[in-house]
Amino acid sequence: MMTLIEAIQTRHSVRRYREEPLSEEIRKTVQDKVEQVNRESGLHVQLVVNEPKAFSGPMAYGKFSGVTNYLVMAGKKADDLDEKVGYYGEQLVLLAQQIGLNTCWAGVSYSKVPGTYELAKGEKIACYIALGYGESAGCDHKRKSISEVSNAGAETPDWFNRGVEAALLAPTAVNQQKFYIEYLGIREEGLPEVRIKKGFSIVGYTRMDMGIAKLHFEIAASPQRFIWSQAK
Repeated sequence: MMTLIEAIQTRHSVRRYREEPLSEEIRKTVQDKVEQVNRESGLHVQLVVNEPKAFSGPMAYGKFSGVTNYLVMAGKKADDLDEKVGYYGEQLVLLAQQIGLNTCWAGVSYSKVPGTYELAKGEKIACYIALGYGESAGCDHKRKSISEVSNAGAETPDWFNRGVEAALLAPTAVNQQKFYIEYLGIREEGLPEVRIKKGFSIVGYTRMDMGIAKLHFEIAASPQRFIWSQAK
């Protein structure tokens, strides 16, 4: 299986899928990860398979086709819901890449099909993630420079610079990359401190994007221990 770094480097958004069902083994692998994510995060993520309506209705624009499997990213309404969805949803996306599946985050380009998901009191759906076997592996897109999204440079540690480079590979809504990562030095506890801030966007989804970028940063910075600043 490819490493998480390899999954970050090779994964691209895919909107067109082949009519090939998920094997029982693949389905179980994804479901096991969904259950782990739900335990750790408190989210209510749900895997839906063999269901063609969600990405073929009136809301399913954006050139989606052939989508019959997807993740419903839901959880309790809270200020940090979108960030959690981004952080933990990207764990599922990277696992999918590792086991040979393609994926695409979908903020609004889907229809909620009755009977395909459950919501407890106080829960809401934040987004969907399409997954399956793509007609292609997708393609790369133009990205911002390291200096546009961070204070990384010759004077910041190598692990920080690696983290920023991986964050630049994080999928964001309409490729907006509205985040900024700062190295803040060593705290009294002896651990380095890092801060990530979201920028303004009329598109929205910046908190979700920030959660995805945080996960990428952590994976690439590992095994370095550091502290995320609590400042927003």
